[in-house]
Amino acid sequence: MSTAGAALFSGLDQYGLNLQAVFDLADLPPELLATLGLDGAGRARFRQLILIAHLGRDFWAALQRRGMHGAHPVDQFVTERVAAWMADALPAHEWQQVFPGPAPVGLQRLGALAGWHHASPFWVGVDADWGSWFAYRAVLLLDTALPVTPRREAGSPCAGCVDKPCISACPAGALASEQTGGWRLQACLDWRKQPGSSCLDRCLARNACPVGERYRYTDQQIAYHYLHSMRHIREHC
Repeated sequence: MSTAGAALFSGLDQYGLNLQAVFDLADLPPELLATLGLDGAGRARFRQLILIAHLGRDFWAALQRRGMHGAHPVDQFVTERVAAWMADALPAHEWQQVFPGPAPVGLQRLGALAGWHHASPFWVGVDADWGSWFAYRAVLLLDTALPVTPRREAGSPCAGCVDKPCISACPAGALASEQTGGWRLQACLDWRKQPGSSCLDRCLARNACPVGERYRYTDQQIAYHYLHSMRHIREHC
């Protein structure tokens, strides 16, 4: 990223929202544009999209300093910080946050276009340097004409991984392999729902991946997100 680009996003970086990618809406695939919920007026108002993510532990540390307030503290914190950043960095521009929000935004597709997201056996996007220790936090539509972010060309770490420790670490045998065939979602869910499950507040397969070790979340951060997903699984699966 250029020096000017780094300066522009410094107000997000300091809160751990340290990955950003700028896209021109005109260059996005039609099926991805459709997930943004834009009508004709919206297409006329906005020219660009910014994908914002966090990498590593700094976001969680910033959230803990702020405090876990509200029914959805992560999304609320992100929304607060994005609004403050826009007011400071791009005050003259019109913008709209579409994620967090009700629109089913194609986050992984955007991540793949940015070059961040590569498929993994444990169904979490991975990067050659970061591993799986990043997460999408916001998507904005803007009337800006910022420089488009070049695609990251780091490639997939799974392509050259011979041992596949994630597959052997999965106690449910849910990951795609020669033995299991395709990804077995129900096996994963059933294992997690067992009393005293070893995967209640973590994914042992994800934790076994050696890529991006220095970015690995804290145990507290991992447990928070997996326990949150567990509540959804118990209610809907």
